[in-house]
Amino acid sequence: MKGSKRRMQPIVAAKALKRLIANPDNTEEVFAIIRAMSGDSLFRAFERFRSTETGKKIIEEKKELLETLQDREKLAQNAPGSFGRSYLSFVQSEKITADGLVEASEENVPPELENQSQELIAFGKRMRDQHDLWHVLTGYGRDTFGEVCLLAFTYAQTKNRGLGFIAIVGAFRHYRELGSGVFKAFFGAYMAGKQAAWLPQQDWETMLDQPIGDVRQQLNIPEPKIYQRILGNYALAST
Repeated sequence: MKGSKRRMQPIVAAKALKRLIANPDNTEEVFAIIRAMSGDSLFRAFERFRSTETGKKIIEEKKELLETLQDREKLAQNAPGSFGRSYLSFVQSEKITADGLVEASEENVPPELENQSQELIAFGKRMRDQHDLWHVLTGYGRDTFGEVCLLAFTYAQTKNRGLGFIAIVGAFRHYRELGSGVFKAFFGAYMAGKQAAWLPQQDWETMLDQPIGDVRQQLNIPEPKIYQRILGNYALAST
């Protein structure tokens, strides 16, 4: 597979981090850091994915997760308390769409994905499109601290050092505001990701009609109690 030996670029990441600190709203620098530090993590994940029976089935059927997540009418047909309805409630309450991640990622396409197989590109898109499903399953919100915890969980799942690097930087930034409990929640998220089933290989399309509690149990995903307690304490202190 072309490009599977891609090296990390720590100097590039350090420069991007310096620019990000100067301008925290510059999401382009986040993508720059991820690209510089990710190495061959996507290629390794794809090799693992296509070695599984579920992965082979998804590749063979050319499933497009994005199409499923865009069909809100069909998602609404799932029963209350199901995974699909929980996802729909999440994106509606957050006023987001599955297309949002597409727009952000397509503006920052890693050059190593150029001239790659359609199967690898499709896997990269599938990884992108399931991000908010992971939010729903793990219980980590779209607040910045929730994103940091989800990145720690995701690093444990994917070994993407770019994501791990961003997560660590984010944890230290939140420590100033939220205190030492941040690191407990961060480590808890990492351990949850390490102990959970491997999410990239899941056939999400067939799981959306199942009760969300059953899906969490099936995938061994615990409730993020430390994260929830920190958010609750912060909300009380802010009132």
